[in-house]
Amino acid sequence: MSQKKNNSSQELIELASEIRKNAYAKYSNYSVGAALLGKSGKIYTGVNVENAVYPLTICAERTALFKAVSEGEKEFDAISVVTDNGGSPCGSCRQVLAEFALDMTVYLANGEGNLLEETTVRELLPRAFGAKDLA
Repeated sequence: MSQKKNNSSQELIELASEIRKNAYAKYSNYSVGAALLGKSGKIYTGVNVENAVYPLTICAERTALFKAVSEGEKEFDAISVVTDNGGSPCGSCRQVLAEFALDMTVYLANGEGNLLEETTVRELLPRAFGAKDLA
C-alpha cells in the first residue's frame, strides 16, 4: 500500500517504525521496517519476511522497493530503515537500491525512532556495479 504524505525524515522513520511491527522475524528476532519515498511523493513500506530456508528471506528495504516498482514507481528520494539498533542495509539491499537511486538519502534509526545516521546509497556502496558495467 502506498500513501501520500509530507516527506520529512521523521515521518519516514515513524512509518518504518509502525510497519516494523508486521515483520516476520521468527528466526533472527531482528525486525526491520522500511519506508521508501518515491519522487511522486508516495511512500511505500516494507518489512523483513524470514523463511526457514534462510536464503529465501527478504529484507524490508527490498520489500518496499519491489512494492514501489510493481506499482510503477522507479525513481526515489529517500528511505528510512528502522531496527532495534539502527542497523544498516545488507549488501543485497544496497545493490538493489543502487539500481534505482545511488544518491537516495538513507535514514538509519533505532527502535525508539531516533535518527542515528543520515547517508546515501552511494556512500553505503562505493563503486556500485550497475548498467554502465554491462556495456
